[in-house]
Amino acid sequence: MRIAGAVRVVVAAAACGVLLTSCGSGDDDSAKTAKGGGGAGQAKGGGSAHRNSADLKSIPEVGDRLQAKIPKDSRQVVAVYGDGEDSAKSTVVLYTKSSATDTTWEKDRSWPAHNGKKGWTTDHRENDKRSPVGVFTLTDAGGVLADPGAKFPYTKSVSMQAPHYWPKTHWHDFDYVIAIDYNRAKGTPPNDPTRPQGQAKGGSIWLHMDHGSGTSGCVSLSKSGMEHLLRTLDPKQHPVVVMGDKAHLKA
Repeated sequence: MRIAGAVRVVVAAAACGVLLTSCGSGDDDSAKTAKGGGGAGQAKGGGSAHRNSADLKSIPEVGDRLQAKIPKDSRQVVAVYGDGEDSAKSTVVLYTKSSATDTTWEKDRSWPAHNGKKGWTTDHRENDKRSPVGVFTLTDAGGVLADPGAKFPYTKSVSMQAPHYWPKTHWHDFDYVIAIDYNRAKGTPPNDPTRPQGQAKGGSIWLHMDHGSGTSGCVSLSKSGMEHLLRTLDPKQHPVVVMGDKAHLKA
């Protein structure tokens, strides 16, 4: 486990502006705190368990273009199905394979979620309030709270705390974080400000805890959902996220 404190003061200061324009939102107009509740078939915390569903030879509702970008050795896929190109609502589904020789995906669990408040884009730009469409690796995690048992390298750091001048509903957004490897340096804490493709392409795109409405580009879900992903996703299984609105995913 990585513990980040005073030694990351410089990184934290550099990343502060990144956080303000990427994951979080200081100007979110939502006082809506309704999160996915438990309905029929849903697990505690808004997640639904889906065991032993029909044989899946590929990730459902994902077309050949993006399907081909999923690494052959990946046995864990987090699929984010956006409701629409301009919608902030989405659903996160975890798919797994039981072994390296298994050719069938199993639907593990799903959660209601949110994405960028303006929807999705295939050409993400800094502060466009849209989430990037694509297939991205998952390699690093962290948060304000202590490691809940993550298999990823986990950085606990108060530098990820959402500023308290944001609406109170956002204060716990970054209690748990999984960095999405979009325009970032792998093997670094989620709030490392390095952007290999340049500042204009945006960054700090994370999976993090939900505040009940759209984000500035990240994907958010319930605390229990984040805990499940942190405890389940394993670097040895080469996990990736496949994300986008349903139309772009199928294209």
